[in-house]
Amino acid sequence: PEVGRQYFERELAKGLTIEKIREDRVTLTRQIYSMMVKVESGLRATEVTFLDRGLPDSLAFYRFDGMNLSEILPDCFQHRYASVFMLNRFPYQQDGVRSADDETAAYFESWIYRDYSALGYKVVRVPVLPPDERLAFVLEMLSDEGLK
Repeated sequence: PEVGRQYFERELAKGLTIEKIREDRVTLTRQIYSMMVKVESGLRATEVTFLDRGLPDSLAFYRFDGMNLSEILPDCFQHRYASVFMLNRFPYQQDGVRSADDETAAYFESWIYRDYSALGYKVVRVPVLPPDERLAFVLEMLSDEGLK
């Protein structure tokens, strides 16, 4: 599951509003990042695991919120992924948690791609396809890399 969504759902369950949760963007961003680090620290390198977001995704959020990237950059070099897939976006839809506009979503998509590339990853773009076809695409790419 996406850690950011888990964070929001947890805070909403405490009775906070979306507006209150978003009030302090710096704390919000740090809290979500901390949760991501905790999740990744519990993973085993010998097991294939898919993450909705990796630690380098946070660089775009830190940048967006005017935060110091050097706080998290060392982690982005220490935690390495065998493959990075970036799913091309469906038309952006707001919901109870997701409230940014399409322009903001495009900002994050662009920076996340650039950050992973700058960290030395070959980012595989996954086209907009039905879910089962996207899965087949990713599994085929992993098979080609010898990561079944």
